[in-house]
Amino acid sequence: MSAGARVVFLVRVPAARQREFLDAYDTIRFQVAGGVAGHIQDQVCQSATDPEQWLITSEWRDIEDFEAWEKSREHRDLVKPMRDCFTEARSLRFRIHTSTSTPLPTGEKP
Repeated sequence: MSAGARVVFLVRVPAARQREFLDAYDTIRFQVAGGVAGHIQDQVCQSATDPEQWLITSEWRDIEDFEAWEKSREHRDLVKPMRDCFTEARSLRFRIHTSTSTPLPTGEKP
């Protein structure tokens, strides 16, 4: 049984379009977090060694929730301004097998 899903986008955004990209991401993340079924969380990260390389990750209850969202007209319309900033994009999907969290301090119980 899957413990959730992780979707990873590796994208390139030219320096001249990074503000536009981040503004579009902010719009998307608040709308997705506010009501897309199965969405848990997401992150956007900039490479420490290549400022035009970005990583977007999202965590989902399962792959099927993400795929349903991705196929929707709402998704295509919402992400278009962000995708227009990409010069390259690669998408990967994973089912989470095992997850580790920070241990509780000694003596505390979950």
